[in-house]
Amino acid sequence: MTFARPLITLGLLAALAACGGTAERFPVRAPAVTEKTSIAFSSVEVRDVSLPTYAAAEEISVQLADGRLVSSTDVLWADAPERAVALELSQNLARMTGRRIASEPWPFEAFPDASLEVRFAELVATESGEFRASGQYFVAVRDDRRERSGLFDLSVPFNPEGGANAIAAARGQLVLDLARYIARNGLK
Repeated sequence: MTFARPLITLGLLAALAACGGTAERFPVRAPAVTEKTSIAFSSVEVRDVSLPTYAAAEEISVQLADGRLVSSTDVLWADAPERAVALELSQNLARMTGRRIASEPWPFEAFPDASLEVRFAELVATESGEFRASGQYFVAVRDDRRERSGLFDLSVPFNPEGGANAIAAARGQLVLDLARYIARNGLK
């Protein structure tokens, strides 16, 4: 419970702390994908999404101004974060591109044209109201086309007074922004 006090002080998760220790789960709702973009591949497998330990945990973490990460067993993601981020990423890419895109395991008989791997160095909400992500993506191809990789460093704002719901919405927007970034920079 030592971690719950800073979260209550921040006002990020105050409403949940009043629930008397009952864990609540927060789903990430995907924002609407309105833009279309073309990519160089007809099919892409989102093969692996690697998250830092704190971001892969069930508990929703918040980074304080001094750099400490705090969480509470009362405030949880609705789905396993690595699985959820991989699904969000593949669904966003599929909606944007109209192509056959799925997270592993690959559900089709024919092999994909490309495989995408994403390694997050950071995926965290801050007490100041910013959800940040940084890391690297890798695109492997099966033919003679150029394999590629790139770095990303993205953030979206959220209202800290919105608590875990605001954090979940920010993560959804951030993963959509990452899908857009990878489509434009890694899958062209």
